[in-house]
Amino acid sequence: MEENINNPLIPDKVYKSLPDILKKVTDNFSGREKDIVLTSALGALSSVTPNVFGYYHSTIVYANIFTIISAPPASGKGVMMKARMLIEKIHDYLLDGSQNQWNKYEQDEVEEEQSKKTKSGNNIILKIVPANISSAELYNFMNKIEDGILIIESEADTMGNMLSNDWGNYSDVLRKSFHHEPMSMSRKGDGLYISVKSPRLSIVLSGTPAQLKSLINSKENGLLSRFIVYSFDEVIDFRNPFIDGNDDTNELIRNQSEKVLQIYKSLKDRESQLKFELTLRQQQYFDQYFRNKQINLLRNGEVSSSFISNLHRLGLIFFRICMIFSVYRECDDLSQLSKLTCSNKDFILSLRLMEVYFEHSLFNFKNIDQYGLSENDEELLYSVEQNFTREQILEKGTELGIPIRTIDDKLSQWTRKKIIKKISRGVYKRF
Repeated sequence: MEENINNPLIPDKVYKSLPDILKKVTDNFSGREKDIVLTSALGALSSVTPNVFGYYHSTIVYANIFTIISAPPASGKGVMMKARMLIEKIHDYLLDGSQNQWNKYEQDEVEEEQSKKTKSGNNIILKIVPANISSAELYNFMNKIEDGILIIESEADTMGNMLSNDWGNYSDVLRKSFHHEPMSMSRKGDGLYISVKSPRLSIVLSGTPAQLKSLINSKENGLLSRFIVYSFDEVIDFRNPFIDGNDDTNELIRNQSEKVLQIYKSLKDRESQLKFELTLRQQQYFDQYFRNKQINLLRNGEVSSSFISNLHRLGLIFFRICMIFSVYRECDDLSQLSKLTCSNKDFILSLRLMEVYFEHSLFNFKNIDQYGLSENDEELLYSVEQNFTREQILEKGTELGIPIRTIDDKLSQWTRKKIIKKISRGVYKRF
């Protein structure tokens, strides 16, 4: 990332108009930390709105969003973990509900091997899952927990390291989950087959610019465009860790987490799903807003046309943020509502927030080095084992319709970029 980042702060008028829970959670913070808490809280809360849906391009979508805070060490980005506190009571509530079954498997010495399998997520219900899990475990959790899961990590390379492993590379899962696309996996060895019809995943991460690069790999692989990336480079002053206030802030957030739990239960207990929608006038404004954004970007030549996919996904993110604000604005009436309509207040609030996220998204698109893999290159490279031969990748390339000369060029490029290492003649290892 470049130095001297001058990305905008979220304006005060956004904070003054927030739903009560989010306003109380952010009131005790200021500056970048306030923005971090709000952005991360939106990501966390997007994972706990069961039975709420909307139509976007005639397809059912849920509130789930991906966020990442990118900043140098000692920048205060660690406050993003306050967002975890907001939904920990939901996590504990779900975990306690499945604890008896969990204990049964743990104590069953006769079925010890089966017990090990259940610990990967087959028989336990929760909300927060770690990033350092295998792709098979992630499939298990997403299949079992229908109303969605949250990955929240303060070090983005926890996920980045997993994406570099054969057994933990779930980059495709992240990309498909953003659009709730059906996905499945099978393993011949243990007869495993898992199918997830409509995956619901929310992600909240923070990390340094270097960690962001290792996670995203390239602006061409599609993962970057699915994230709200909030970035800055200010470093905070040293603070006295013994002054009053920290305990009060944590207690306030814990109190709000109890309200979040009650909202979750209210939505979960509904007999029917709750449809969210924009008014006709809001839909028209939305359409014109993003059309104008695209026209201006292309006319000014500010970025290449490849940024347009980011802009289009920001439209979906905008719709989801409207959904989240509306749920928490109408939190007292969720059990009785037959339909959830976005208020003009929350629509304007989301627009103001989107202006900030748009600028951050544009900055990160321009400044992430394009040293990694495109989506097609990633599909090819990860279709072979970590150690592979030229003949093996040529065979896979033929199946994908890629000429031999093109693959040889890619092998040379990947070697120069240190994506792969040449071990011996015709033998390579993927990092």
